[in-house]
Amino acid sequence: MEPWWKHAVIYQIYPRSFADSTGDGIGDLMGIRSKVPYLAETLGVDAIWLSPFYPSPQADFGYDVSDYCGVNPEYGTLADFDALVAACTEAGLKVIVDLVPNHSSDKHEWFIDSRSSIDSPKRDWYVWRDPAPDGGPPNNWLSVFGGPAWTLDERTGQYYLHSFLEEQPDLDWRNPAVRRAMADVLRFWLDRGVAGFRLDVAHRIGKDPEYRDDPMAEGSLDQLGKDMADYGTLDHVNSVGHPDAHGYFKEIRSVLDGYGDTFSVGEIHEGDWEKWASWHGDGDELHQVFDFSLLYAPWTAEGIGDLLDAQEAAVGDRFWPNHLMGNHDEPRLATRRGPAAARAAAVLLLTTRGTPTLYYGDELGMVDADIAADRQLDPWAEGAGVPGRDGCRTPMQWSADPHGGFSPATASSTWLPLADGFEERCVDEQIADHDSMLSLYRDLLTLRRVEPALHGGDYRRREAPDGVLAFERAGVFLVVVSFVDDPIEVPVPDSSVAISTDRSLDAKSVSGSLTLQGNQAIVLRLS
Repeated sequence: MEPWWKHAVIYQIYPRSFADSTGDGIGDLMGIRSKVPYLAETLGVDAIWLSPFYPSPQADFGYDVSDYCGVNPEYGTLADFDALVAACTEAGLKVIVDLVPNHSSDKHEWFIDSRSSIDSPKRDWYVWRDPAPDGGPPNNWLSVFGGPAWTLDERTGQYYLHSFLEEQPDLDWRNPAVRRAMADVLRFWLDRGVAGFRLDVAHRIGKDPEYRDDPMAEGSLDQLGKDMADYGTLDHVNSVGHPDAHGYFKEIRSVLDGYGDTFSVGEIHEGDWEKWASWHGDGDELHQVFDFSLLYAPWTAEGIGDLLDAQEAAVGDRFWPNHLMGNHDEPRLATRRGPAAARAAAVLLLTTRGTPTLYYGDELGMVDADIAADRQLDPWAEGAGVPGRDGCRTPMQWSADPHGGFSPATASSTWLPLADGFEERCVDEQIADHDSMLSLYRDLLTLRRVEPALHGGDYRRREAPDGVLAFERAGVFLVVVSFVDDPIEVPVPDSSVAISTDRSLDAKSVSGSLTLQGNQAIVLRLS
């Protein structure tokens, strides 16, 4: 029997922004529970992935965990979590939770103990090093959020490592006690009924044991023209992805396998397909590794097609990829691609071979909000000098009511403002409109669920005119996607249109050729 996740569609929920049940302007677990019918029946996904909801000072909005086995009071209680899992289980939804293995909050009791003394029993739970001979950081490693990845603790005279904010100290996975503690965290949530885990910045738990400098990135001085505080100036071969991580993933997999048909997916940004595939091990490490290529790639038929071909070659029949087109760290799909291409991207995401992961609100065509400077909250923007991530994390748009139906109308405000135009890009306005983005997603999800060729069949690229990507799924469906703005004629075999992005061709028979409109995508059922 094949694992459930191979044929599933996963839906990422940012708990702070999905549904507010209390009126405090912050989403919560009971709010998510109230939307289970939407997720399971209206939309029709198979699993939800919850971004962190653990106790946290919220320096990085939950990715700074101060207790791996609890719920932040802003989001509810453990009893609320259990009720959410029970509601999801009854509705046929799996629940996946975020595991943040690389680092904790500096307010976690482990780090408080570790920081208390060089002789602390938990000192070696984190990465501490003596200063360099000049008194500076132990090496040149940089924080993703800007500046050195080391902070001096003046009381003990040593530096601690933090790959992100200084409030997020890195755990030392070479310590068996850390690995045992994390295994206990896995068991805690598995015992509560979760189906698996998304591992945040997964391969960062493997670091060079000698803590050697990262080399300069090619062209970093003359081409990038940036100073050493910029993360992009280094090639992060020692601070990220040391082979020791393979062993750690095997240990994690061993725990998961003890609970039956469970799941793990790693956040690993790796452009080399063979290295990317290696994190699956021999089927004994991560179940899946996120494929970020569709998110970042130039939007061209040749570029996307070549990426899918390269991935197919790397994965073969051994593994099953996980595709996404948006998440909580990137500008929204409709903002990056535009409204027409976003519809084509939905077809591509839900018909290519692999497990699709959807980001909440993308099924509505939600766009990034323009957040005024005095309301921006993302620490990355301040530290790294880049555009913040607040714009893609705004409240889910349920209705045209005040606060978009996210919070009760009586709430004074929401934690982030809603995007302009939410009144049209909301569930209530789109649910009965056959031509809406929501209806397109619903119909694609329904087709994918009932057709084995789409949720489990093989993938084969087909010849197509320049600017068009075409591929077959198991000889049953032909998917044709235009990446150009102008109409283009495409040869097609005798077939019927299962779904078209503008819905104008649905159920029509075609033979010989058809004219694709700009950025249109069509799913054809072959005769």
